[in-house]
Amino acid sequence: MVSIVEIPHHSQAWQVILGQLRADMSRADFETWVRPLVPLGFGQDSDSTFRLAAYNEYTRDWVTSRLQSTISRKLQGLYHHDVKVEVIVTNDFSLQEDPSQNGNSPKVVTIQQEKPQSRASISGGNNSTKSIRKQGSDPTPSHRKMVLQRAYGTERANVIHPERGMFVTHYYLDNWVKLIGHSGSAVVLAARRLCFWNPESGEKRNTLDIEMSLLADKADLSLRTIKNVLKHPLIKKYFLRYKVRRVMTPNGVRTAGIALQVRMDDPLTPEDQIRIGYENEDIWYSSEFDDESEDESDLQYDNDQDIEDAG
Repeated sequence: MVSIVEIPHHSQAWQVILGQLRADMSRADFETWVRPLVPLGFGQDSDSTFRLAAYNEYTRDWVTSRLQSTISRKLQGLYHHDVKVEVIVTNDFSLQEDPSQNGNSPKVVTIQQEKPQSRASISGGNNSTKSIRKQGSDPTPSHRKMVLQRAYGTERANVIHPERGMFVTHYYLDNWVKLIGHSGSAVVLAARRLCFWNPESGEKRNTLDIEMSLLADKADLSLRTIKNVLKHPLIKKYFLRYKVRRVMTPNGVRTAGIALQVRMDDPLTPEDQIRIGYENEDIWYSSEFDDESEDESDLQYDNDQDIEDAG
């Protein structure tokens, strides 16, 4: 009697892997790094590569460095042969179910890279824009749209990736930079780059575990400057909250990194709060980031240790 082994669809396989990873990881790490990943497909006959999509480069690097071999090993148990895992960055993607599939079949995930749109097309402010959205219509594109489409399809754009941007207001540049300084602003923007926020949908992932050296590299600042910025009262109150992650070393307990929560929208400055009689919500962060008193002493200890090591 010949037994037939059904090969799982890549979306089904990923659901199995998610369940296994959820049991192996902390809830915070799983929700931050693993759950947002999207399975793209599995080329069994060609290169046996299981492909996953991430929203940003930091997520890709985190998953690749810490989970790639684990995911590969778990997939090998499902497919009974070697499986390579590749994580790619795909911003602004949406998930769609293939209409040819019935309700009992696995969902087929497709990636749709959104084409650049004019401001009018985003807001839906005029009749011509509405006609563009009608199914089956083929209106003549505007000059601005044609220019954007050409820019997004050049070799230069393949390097710059103009579709990958970050939301920064003029208010932040004109008002907050003066208060928190260029170093503080560089750290805030670097931290935001490592997170994800869609102002239109409200989707947000703004908590991460990070080595301070990586944050320093992203902001192009020294590690000591990063530590000083994290202790800045305006930065702590309005933009960045952290908890120190500790490890045991032969020399005792040392700081290994931080859990960081990042405010992605811009609050009013203290001066503007007084001017218009409006108070910001002081507690924009989760309860686990309430008390930073011990963490400040840890950062200060590390600063002292840096000075001692340099001496």
